[in-house]
Amino acid sequence: MSDIDMTRRNSVPRPLTDKEKQKLDEFVDMIHYSARYNDDEYEYRHVQLPKNMLKVIPRDYFDARGTLKLLWEDEWRALGITQSLGWEHYEVHEPEPHILLFKYVWA
Repeated sequence: MSDIDMTRRNSVPRPLTDKEKQKLDEFVDMIHYSARYNDDEYEYRHVQLPKNMLKVIPRDYFDARGTLKLLWEDEWRALGITQSLGWEHYEVHEPEPHILLFKYVWA
């Protein structure tokens, strides 16, 4: 999706180590998925990570200000977020950095 600011991502997906995955496993069942909503172009949803999960996500998943970067699909799936194919992480709700915004091209 061309309107994603690619400078807000890692240049390539950064895989998690087994040790990092293990630290995140305890939070997976606490991830909350919103209902879907849409406009004429996209379907949207937000994903709410447990706040304490941010403390164990690797530092290079965050920008210099400490805000979570926009994640590649391989990265958000490695964190334990599960959605159908085609969802794009396009924004972080900065007042609440544990809320990730996703969109999907509306068919």
